[in-house]
Amino acid sequence: QVAAASGHTVVLVDQSDEILKKSTKGIEESLKRVTKKKFADKPEAGAEFIEKTLKNLTTSTDAVAVVHSTDLVIEAIVENQGVKNELFKRLDKFAPEHTIFASNTSSLQITGLANSTTRQDRFGGLHFFNPVPMMKLVEVIKTPMTSQKTFESLMDFSKAVGKSPVSCKDTPGFIVNRLLVPYMMEAVRLFERGDASKEDIDVAMKLGAGYPMGPFELLDYVGLDTCKYIIDGWHSLEPSNPLFAPSPLLNKLVEEKKLGKKTGEGFYKYK
Repeated sequence: QVAAASGHTVVLVDQSDEILKKSTKGIEESLKRVTKKKFADKPEAGAEFIEKTLKNLTTSTDAVAVVHSTDLVIEAIVENQGVKNELFKRLDKFAPEHTIFASNTSSLQITGLANSTTRQDRFGGLHFFNPVPMMKLVEVIKTPMTSQKTFESLMDFSKAVGKSPVSCKDTPGFIVNRLLVPYMMEAVRLFERGDASKEDIDVAMKLGAGYPMGPFELLDYVGLDTCKYIIDGWHSLEPSNPLFAPSPLLNKLVEEKKLGKKTGEGFYKYK
């Protein structure tokens, strides 16, 4: 959406036409919300903006067929190293030499993904934040193999889509999640020990630290399965780091399929 809205030609690829239809509809709805604010007193200009943006966007279920004419590939599929590597390996064979590959992963090492291709110098991380149309931040990740030219291209692209890029080396969780995930885990431990209720912890962080959401609200919003996946991955990389220690309560909730907002229950219940 943000790439198409800023004048880039985008092909959105997913597994089925059904998913793509749903995605396109979602983008249309999101654009309507954006134009309500952006063109509040100019409805014609708003309609034109939506039409122009959607013209820049096509869809496909065949990544290999469309990668031939691409300058940049941004992968945002399931957080699973094997599945991602498989995709990059396949696309690497068909993409032009100049094409840059980037992953939107929030927790996996970019170096490991880049190594599944022959273009390690044209590979980096572009970590956008949810919801992407609203959030200004993009973390641009440079691996030891990423060329300066590739890094600058990724920084320029981030600015061209209206974002504020920050750069980070390929370290677990980059900047935001490296600080955020241990903070959320520490909140769970505080609650597990019985030192404070989850409600009071949430209120304390909102009123005391000015956070828009408390840690338990945020955990439910992100998805408890996602948080568990991240912390398990980091724990296997650094088993002795106490910040990355798994939480029995988090594991129990995930086992019970209480994954947060998306399932109607996590640390809190949702209707």
